[in-house]
Amino acid sequence: MDLNLKINGNGKLVIGNIDSSKIAEEYGTPVYITDEKRIRENYRRVFNAFTKYHEKFKILYACKANPNLAVMRILEEEGSSIDAVSPGEVYTSLKAGFSPDRILFTGNNVKNDELEFINEKNVLINLDSISQLERLSKIVDPENYKISFRVNPMVGAGHHAHCITGGVMSKFGIKEEEAPEVYKKAVDLGFKPIGIHSHIGSGILDPKPFKLASNALLDIAGNVASKADIDFEFLDFGGGLGIPYKPEENILEIDKFAKEITDIFKTKTGEYGLGNPYLYIEPGRYLVGDASVLLTRVNTIKNSYRKFIGVDAGFNTLLRPAMYDSYHHIVPVNNVFEKGNEKVDVAGNVCESGDLFARDRPLPKVKEGDLLAILNAGAYSFSMASQYNSRPIPAEVLVNKGKSELIRERETFEDLFNKQIIPKRLEK
Repeated sequence: MDLNLKINGNGKLVIGNIDSSKIAEEYGTPVYITDEKRIRENYRRVFNAFTKYHEKFKILYACKANPNLAVMRILEEEGSSIDAVSPGEVYTSLKAGFSPDRILFTGNNVKNDELEFINEKNVLINLDSISQLERLSKIVDPENYKISFRVNPMVGAGHHAHCITGGVMSKFGIKEEEAPEVYKKAVDLGFKPIGIHSHIGSGILDPKPFKLASNALLDIAGNVASKADIDFEFLDFGGGLGIPYKPEENILEIDKFAKEITDIFKTKTGEYGLGNPYLYIEPGRYLVGDASVLLTRVNTIKNSYRKFIGVDAGFNTLLRPAMYDSYHHIVPVNNVFEKGNEKVDVAGNVCESGDLFARDRPLPKVKEGDLLAILNAGAYSFSMASQYNSRPIPAEVLVNKGKSELIRERETFEDLFNKQIIPKRLEK
């Protein structure tokens, strides 16, 4: 278990050497707080583990997990590259200071104007379908134009059905048996394929499916290299590394995991004569998930047929529990390790029955005005926030070495109307 909890002498939650209640007082609630040091530690842990066993290794941060510019600047400084899945993420990455050669674009159901945009930005395209290949050949000069392909290794895993991205039900990637012919077609069109990629899902704590997928991807790469005469510059195993959300879950043993994956990589690349390509992985959640908490204030205690702890955040602020039935550990900020003595429902302020952060959760007695911290809120949390119920999006704060900095302003009611236009005939 590693929930990244730190407390001071009074039992209060501390983030970046700051009493989190003081951050709430300064910036209001709900508020996301991100620990810069933790992001750097997470990146270095992965990088050091893999480069111990294979020097030609790159981390591509899956920025859909958290595309805040400050977060991305931290990872840019650490030397990360980027896994981008939309033109907006490419634009954001460039804005954050990543050079085009450090960005890999892997989109699905991509429009022609999006392919044109990626080409204009000189970013490597990881194609997801034969359709994309054919349309790209009409947009660019294919002669020696470098590309990659995403394949479906027929292995899927993840913490929820919506997060599984491999196997027969997946919309992603080229069919395994079609891969050699697709690469041949790319070469015939004039392209120069240099990479192969797969991704099986997210939130993976058991390394077994990732190892199965790694074996499968390397087998596909060997088949492609043999039949289509491809010299791979990189093999990209995708992301999906999980973090423990529940106290009883164990953290992924990253050093052991790195050794097992690199052993498979070296064995198979040798077996198939693939040379000495780069090994890429694309962690998102693992790098940023446990680096942030969401602070929310209790505003209502309601004893109905159940006991509800009503807070000032909702699934517009943190969607994961409602969308994926995800567990987030919740602690009272002023007494982190106080034992839970009653089961309650922690309910948000959105007008939806599904707006619950926890059901039948043991919590110590809380009162109106208390602060709760929803942990491990750094990945797929703020990035999925919305203005549903016309509620402005919350602020984000970065903490480091005892100092806090605002990295996103809290929206106002006026921000709800940005980009909206009332036709003149309806104006008053």
